[in-house]
Amino acid sequence: MLGDLSRTQIQRLIEDGFVEVDGRVVSKPAYRLDRPAAVQVRVPPPAPASNQPEAIPLDIVFENDDLLVVNKPAGMVVHPAAGHFAGTLVNAVLAHAPDLKGVGDEQRPGIVHRLDKDTSGLIVVAKNDAAHRDLQRQFKDRTVEKQYLALLDGRPPSPTGRIEAAIGRDPRNRKRMAIVAESQGRPAVTEYRVRAEYAAHTLVEARLLTGRTHQLRLHFAYLHCPIAGDTVYGRRVPSLPLKRQFLHAAQLSFDLPGSGRRMTFVAPLPDDLAEVLAQLPTRPFGANA
Repeated sequence: MLGDLSRTQIQRLIEDGFVEVDGRVVSKPAYRLDRPAAVQVRVPPPAPASNQPEAIPLDIVFENDDLLVVNKPAGMVVHPAAGHFAGTLVNAVLAHAPDLKGVGDEQRPGIVHRLDKDTSGLIVVAKNDAAHRDLQRQFKDRTVEKQYLALLDGRPPSPTGRIEAAIGRDPRNRKRMAIVAESQGRPAVTEYRVRAEYAAHTLVEARLLTGRTHQLRLHFAYLHCPIAGDTVYGRRVPSLPLKRQFLHAAQLSFDLPGSGRRMTFVAPLPDDLAEVLAQLPTRPFGANA
C-alpha cells in the first residue's frame, strides 16, 4: 500500500496526523524510531482525480501573468479535500484562470499557503510553475510578511509580545492541533501588537513568523486570551454574536516573481467583523459600567 505513495504524499500523511507510533500521533516527517515500535498509517479516501472549475465570484485584489491575490471570504475552503470537493477557492480560480490547472500540486493547483475555512482575508495563488516555485521559496525563507487582525477574549499580558510555542497534532484528537513539546511538534513564532482595548476584548495586529496550522488560534489560547468566536480552542459559548472566529488576514507583502519588486496588499475588515467591532464599548478593562 505505502509503496504506491510518493515520498511527498507520505510526508503529507504524517503532517496531517494520519500516522501513529505506538498509538501516539506524530506530525514531524523527521521523527526517528530509536526502538521497535508499532507504526499505523491511515490513508484517507482519495480526492477526485481532477478539480472542476466553478463560476464562483472572486474578490481579486491584484492579478498579473504570474499570480492572483484574492480576498477570500469566510466560509470558503481553500482547496478540495475530504468533505469539501466543491465550492473551494481552487474551484473558483480554475474557472477564472483555466491554465492554472497542474501548477504545483495536482490537487492544490497554484496554492502556496492556506487560510482556515472561517478566516477571511488575503491569499496569493500562483498561475505558473516558475511563480509557484518563487513564492514557495519566499515562504520557506520567511520573507513573506503576513499580518492579521484578531479580536481576543480578554487581553494579552503586554501591549506587544512574541509567542514561541511548538505546534503539533493533538494526540487525543487528530482533527485538532495543540501546543506540544518541541520534540513532538514544529516550531511556531507569533508577534503581536495591541491596536485597541475594549471592555472585555482586545483588538491585536498579529504577525506570523511561521505558518503552522491554526497557529494564531492556538497561540492566543496559550496566552489565556483566545480569539473571540473560536469555539474549538477558545470559549465553547462565544462571548459575542459571531458565527466564526474574529480573524482576518489583513495585509500580505512579498516580492513579485520575475521582477522582484516588493508589493504590499491590504484587505479591509469584512462587514461581519466590522459590525461586531463597532458595537463594542471602549471603556478600560475593569472600569465600572
